[in-house]
Amino acid sequence: MESRAYNFNAGPAALPLEVLKRAQEQFVEFEGTGMSLMEMSHRGKSYEGVHFETEKLLRELLSIPDGYKVLFLQGGASTQFAMVPMNLLSPGRKAAYVHTGAWAGKAIKEAKMFGEIAIAASTEADSFMRIPSLSELKVPEDAAYLHLTSNETIGGTQWQEYPDTGSVTLVGDMSSDILCRPLNVSQFGLIYAGAQKNLGPSGVTIVIMREDLIAPPAGAVPTMLQYATHSKSDSLYNTPPTFAIYMVNLVLKWLQEQGGAEAIERINKEKAGLLYDAIDGSGGFYRGAALADSRSIMNVTFRMENEELEKRFVKESEAAGFVGLKGHRDVGGLRASIYNAVPLESVKALVSFMKDFKQRNG
Repeated sequence: MESRAYNFNAGPAALPLEVLKRAQEQFVEFEGTGMSLMEMSHRGKSYEGVHFETEKLLRELLSIPDGYKVLFLQGGASTQFAMVPMNLLSPGRKAAYVHTGAWAGKAIKEAKMFGEIAIAASTEADSFMRIPSLSELKVPEDAAYLHLTSNETIGGTQWQEYPDTGSVTLVGDMSSDILCRPLNVSQFGLIYAGAQKNLGPSGVTIVIMREDLIAPPAGAVPTMLQYATHSKSDSLYNTPPTFAIYMVNLVLKWLQEQGGAEAIERINKEKAGLLYDAIDGSGGFYRGAALADSRSIMNVTFRMENEELEKRFVKESEAAGFVGLKGHRDVGGLRASIYNAVPLESVKALVSFMKDFKQRNG
């Protein structure tokens, strides 16, 4: 499909072309049922087959150990910002957060509504262009949990390794980098991820939660905002986002075909390496935004000499078929989001464009 754009959007983001084609084949009639999946009861056998197969695929790809529940929820990561403290924070305990940028900041803002907050570490003084070292973390002894954002899409920073928090529950917002590399799920008590960057379309949020943490909240919490509600009903308490879960199912099958998390990490590192090499080798024409030891393999952020040159870059790149390279409105600059589904060929095309742009404007 020669007309498809080079999609570097930050989210909703690129989906594998193979997945889109498979969904297209089944869109009007799902597996000979005479109906689209979107028309079916979520309690019927056809949809339930998709639902539980999707959970099985996630467990396999992430090597999720026994004792963890997989939930399919709605409301995106933004709802999880509130659900986490509503369910895990109890009187006399603190909620500890690592402040690494805009998304961590949003989670902190929500948590403040439900109890006392402790900032275990912050990189605000460095404009959130780095991830704190493990030695910088100061987790209070009375912390109910430590929350971190594994990948900050706006700054383009990513945790390279996760802290050992001992008896304190580690919570991770992995919306923008889940399944970009292997993950030791057992390090975490709770992981959540909006699907629209690396797992599928918008509409479904994945939650992976240790079963011993699933309990009635300490305070009054609406039924739909209790993890226990969804755990007891296998995420079928109310109508789930059926088509979004089906698309996640197809994306997970595609990931298996690529070789799983280990194989996709090698591809992701190759893509990121090409872009960072083009930036670092440009003689200062392009400048990486995030510090080198905190660079994301999902969101590559960079700047140029001035905003006028950056605007020209965006305009010319759009004319050449590139989409989504303008940096987030809060920080400006440029950003290429190279999630799992972004083909290596798209990154090579971008590098070629960057070199040509430099020749004409350097």
